[in-house]
Amino acid sequence: GVVGAGWAPRQAVRRRRPAMAAARVTTTSIPTPLASPSPAAIPSSAGRPRVAIAGAGLAGLACAKYLVDAGFEPVVLEARDVLGGKVAAWKDEDGDWYETGLHIFFGAYPNMLTLFKELEIGDRLQWKEHAMIFNMKDDRPSPDGPRYSRFDFPSWLPAPFNGVVAILRNNDMLTWEEKIKFAIGLLPSIIFGQAYANECDKLTWSEWLRKQGIPERVNDEVFIAMAKALNFIGPDEISATVILTALNRFLNETDGSQMAFLDGNPPERLCQPMVDHIVSKGGEVLLNKPLERIELNADGSVKGFRIRGVMGNEPEFVTADAYVSAVPVDILKLLCPEPWKQLDCFAKLSGLEGVPVINLHLWFDKKLTDVDHLLFSRSPLLSVYADMSNTCREYEDPEKSMLELVLAPAANYIGKSDDFIIEATMKELERLFPQFIGPNATNPTKLLKSKVVKTPRSVYTARKNLQPCRPDQSTPIPNMFLTGDFTMQRYLASMEGAVLSGKLCATAIAQRVSDNPESPFDGPAVGLGDEIDANFPVTAVAK
Repeated sequence: GVVGAGWAPRQAVRRRRPAMAAARVTTTSIPTPLASPSPAAIPSSAGRPRVAIAGAGLAGLACAKYLVDAGFEPVVLEARDVLGGKVAAWKDEDGDWYETGLHIFFGAYPNMLTLFKELEIGDRLQWKEHAMIFNMKDDRPSPDGPRYSRFDFPSWLPAPFNGVVAILRNNDMLTWEEKIKFAIGLLPSIIFGQAYANECDKLTWSEWLRKQGIPERVNDEVFIAMAKALNFIGPDEISATVILTALNRFLNETDGSQMAFLDGNPPERLCQPMVDHIVSKGGEVLLNKPLERIELNADGSVKGFRIRGVMGNEPEFVTADAYVSAVPVDILKLLCPEPWKQLDCFAKLSGLEGVPVINLHLWFDKKLTDVDHLLFSRSPLLSVYADMSNTCREYEDPEKSMLELVLAPAANYIGKSDDFIIEATMKELERLFPQFIGPNATNPTKLLKSKVVKTPRSVYTARKNLQPCRPDQSTPIPNMFLTGDFTMQRYLASMEGAVLSGKLCATAIAQRVSDNPESPFDGPAVGLGDEIDANFPVTAVAK
């Protein structure tokens, strides 16, 4: 995606041998011959298969992490000067961070939570009270400030009873008749689980509600906000599979809907520990290494990655034993070699495209709210927002607010100027914070500064009938693999989906090595049995 100006220059991360201390950030380049017509493969350290991974987002880094744990030698090539992909962040001239998105971690993210545990950074997640908080849609906002409607999940009850109680105790948004009709309509999903959710991909969420006889007002009150939070589009567009999958997780896991914020910026607090782990075991993570072209052998397999020279680096040709695309689906479609486009695996990618997303950061001269949680705005313009000066330790400020807000759907705004977007957002904030913003404010606040981060193509747009377009992590090309939230895994377009896809990709590579009688490895590579199993038992033993 394209992000606003002001990127802080960042350097690449150099590989160190396992016996040495893990490196932080240094500049390096891959020592491969330039423009060689038939380059020899880069020798693998200690005979370990080398895997070149294009993209240092969560999927690419997770893939590299689990590959290096299994005895492989991954080299991650990131086009930009910052780690994280869709969770990237930058510092402005004042030293304040601004992020690609408002990132929330759920209790129903087993693979992500396991990753935090494995990296020994679990204390970096700031868990909030188990609740979902919505702004009330008041026609006449109170001058005393916004009113909220809450779904509070009692800690003393297991799933699904804690969710049932949370819904029954909320009388602000749904009537008892609407609650009963929704519960009856949801019974097939409760009984048949994920299999039923997958079958409903042929319907939008709004179509599913009508089919189940659920009143339209349930959509207006709850699921417009939820659809925009899950995939940045409305219920008339989003596949029913997406919302049913989320509801299944929330209803079946006691802490599934509990939310946490990272305690700081994602590149340093989440991605860098992944890099340190990869580097400490002999892998590499290199920034400013944009993939220009995938070059093929005569048989259609990958010959190497052609890397464009940027930021003073020379062009390079990178070879390895296996290759992984960890780039967004829109970029993969552009990079896909012509001979591959006739293969079903790649041809069906034409049905997938990233959704436009706009993330805003607004710094004010006083405190607008003391709510320490994610808030569903229920606004036509905005999706979710949070006062990051309350929710995030690194951004904490007891005197001033920094609101981070997601504008969605963003298709009609992605081409607008930053000033236009800020003006529209401030107008909407008059409704949410009338005592501080607008002509009737009793305690007017001043907007100190703002940042608008536009991503024209973010996570894949999860419309109906697109599940068949999502590819597996393995491809018909023997040495080419895919990872990313758009690849097939049950957590769809999410951070958990990205991490799980990286695990599944590493599993596929290890399995293909074990199935190859001429593999440089002896012994089996055990795959990830259940996708929601937090364990990852891939093993491989070098000759």
